[in-house]
Amino acid sequence: MAALRYSWRMKGYAWAVVATAACTVAGLALRSHIDPVNIAMLYLLPVVVVALRYNRGAAAATALLCVLAFDVLFVPPYLSFAVNDAQYLVTFVIMLAVGLVISGLAESARRAGTARAAAALDAETERVRSALLSSISHDLRTPLAVMSGASSSLVENGERLGAAERRALAESIFQQSGAMAEVMGNVLQMTRLETGAITLQRDWTSLGEIAGSVLDRLAARLAQHRVMLDLPADLPLVRVDATLIEQALGNLLENAARHTPAGTLVRLRAARRDAELLVSVEDFGPGLEPADFARVFAKFHRGAGENAAGGIGLGLSICRAIVLLHQGSIWAEQLPGGGTAFRFTLPLEQAPSPPAEETAQEP
Repeated sequence: MAALRYSWRMKGYAWAVVATAACTVAGLALRSHIDPVNIAMLYLLPVVVVALRYNRGAAAATALLCVLAFDVLFVPPYLSFAVNDAQYLVTFVIMLAVGLVISGLAESARRAGTARAAAALDAETERVRSALLSSISHDLRTPLAVMSGASSSLVENGERLGAAERRALAESIFQQSGAMAEVMGNVLQMTRLETGAITLQRDWTSLGEIAGSVLDRLAARLAQHRVMLDLPADLPLVRVDATLIEQALGNLLENAARHTPAGTLVRLRAARRDAELLVSVEDFGPGLEPADFARVFAKFHRGAGENAAGGIGLGLSICRAIVLLHQGSIWAEQLPGGGTAFRFTLPLEQAPSPPAEETAQEP
């Protein structure tokens, strides 16, 4: 940080020299057309600009250089620091005062802006911390209560319970521990994405393969919905990190299943659009509230009625981070007949040509 401040100060002094030289060249070109007093006004320009942009020292240096250049080149006797007319002394003092006053005001404005930015950052950090604690406590409380009740039943009454009851309690513990692991996994994944700890492992793959892997993994969660695929056979290959795109697509499909009634349609579509691949996950449930479209990808955001559906509010944020990491875009929009479409794009590159088959030739 100290090195950056030093570099910023040195840049201010460098600009003081450059700006004074530029105004001197302009003044010499105009000296036969305008009075020296007007040339003095020309020298005020670099003083004001440097004072607004850099520190007080650079502003004072600019004012001093401008005064010296104006005195030597434009005030008789020329090429001398002597001054025959006392009015020019007033001009010199005014130029220096203007530089110091403006630099002081600019410095105060910069400090106020820095303070406001720090206050806003602190407020946002506190908001995110509060939302994180609230979301985690909300989504961990239920699994912990279920696990505590099931495990206490096994400990206290395990010998008197039948095999089916013990198995049901054990499965309940297993499922709820998986839900807790998913919550913590989302938090850790979001942290890694935001801190740049994830490096893309790009390779050529097809969206059909990614979609097939995701649907196999989510077969149980999507079992109560009608899933429709609309993936043309001629879709181009994409060069992506397949694991991350699988996670993004899986989050969108899980989101559609979680927030729509059982039996409703969930449709996965893809199409080429210019130099992009457009992917859509469409559900035909109640849809989003109008205010939710602008903030649905924000961290810890829960739309209306989402508390009952569960989820920490990071799934869509992770989707957004993954898509942006691939230089794509993501958004949500309302479908004409009702429901919501979550769409994202992936940039297309020129796929490598398959190697030509070598054929043996008879001599």
